[in-house]
Amino acid sequence: MHGLLTALGRGFKRRIGWKRLGIAASLIIIAFAITTLVRTLHGVDTGVILVALTELPPHHIALAALCVVGAFCTLTFYDFFALRTIGKKHVPYRIAALSSFTSYTIGHNIGATVFTGGAIRFRIYSDYGLSAIDVAKICFLSGLTFWLGNLVVLGFGMALHPWAASAMDLLPSAVNRLIAIGCLAGIAAYFIWLVSGENRRELGQNGWKVVLPSARLTLLQVLIGMVDLGFCAMAMYLLMPADPGIDFISLAVVFILATLLGFASHAPGSLGVFDAAMLVALPQFGREQLLATLLVFRILYFLIPFTIAISIMGTRELWLNVVKPWQERRRLSELNDSFPASAAVQPLEGRQPQPVQRRQAQR
Repeated sequence: MHGLLTALGRGFKRRIGWKRLGIAASLIIIAFAITTLVRTLHGVDTGVILVALTELPPHHIALAALCVVGAFCTLTFYDFFALRTIGKKHVPYRIAALSSFTSYTIGHNIGATVFTGGAIRFRIYSDYGLSAIDVAKICFLSGLTFWLGNLVVLGFGMALHPWAASAMDLLPSAVNRLIAIGCLAGIAAYFIWLVSGENRRELGQNGWKVVLPSARLTLLQVLIGMVDLGFCAMAMYLLMPADPGIDFISLAVVFILATLLGFASHAPGSLGVFDAAMLVALPQFGREQLLATLLVFRILYFLIPFTIAISIMGTRELWLNVVKPWQERRRLSELNDSFPASAAVQPLEGRQPQPVQRRQAQR
């Protein structure tokens, strides 16, 4: 039996591989989401969406914008925590905040976050002496923060309100509650595994090793992910139509599931996937009103941060590659102009008689 499983595993890696399987899964999710979105949007009145946009309370939009700011401020601690975990304490918080904000925002909006986000991080951290392996560790620990926070919030949310996920996963409430308990049990087992021994916290091989945070620091790691996710869910909650009402926990469950589907699809900005999941999971709301909510949320959480991140990175590259080299060339040119050629000859002429005097003294 063991030989059969080994042969199947080798055949899978040689003919299919995890990379191809991941691409296929992403394409299936995107295709299913687009089909669902087209079917859901059939017959939607654009005029009603515009009216729904005007009916959103301005103070709710302002509060949602503040929640988005809070979410991105919390997001900066993803990289800062990872840097301190791998021992790179010489990198200041402002650089960690810049890297975390730009890599997540640009990577998530462009798509293929693992590659685009990693490239941006390496571009920033390489100026501080970090290698590609160090950046890979940061990406791993930041992703771990994200997933731990999501699993904890999703576990508690589905355990309390299991019916909130039924419209999306089409499973009975009892099964959803069992899944939630399984998520929480997995998190508890992870903490027990961390406490059981320090040596077991080291992962990796062949030069790529990362030491996982201790159980106490993992609590902080989970808290960072939960606060980030809580701000995002609250922003969506503030933008939701008042009628019919929905409680925050149920919306948080739907929001997390839609977000995870969007990440799994690797679609730019989770476009189509996140929206289709929200529309399917919240059928009690009018489609036009919910689309207005999703449009405002995308502007606040995707479009505006993406514009800011692109501007910051563009300005940084312009400064490092154009302005700063020009200033250095100008400084050297001014230094050469202020240093005449005769000044270089005089010290040699002044030192030449000294050996002669010493020889005369010896004689």
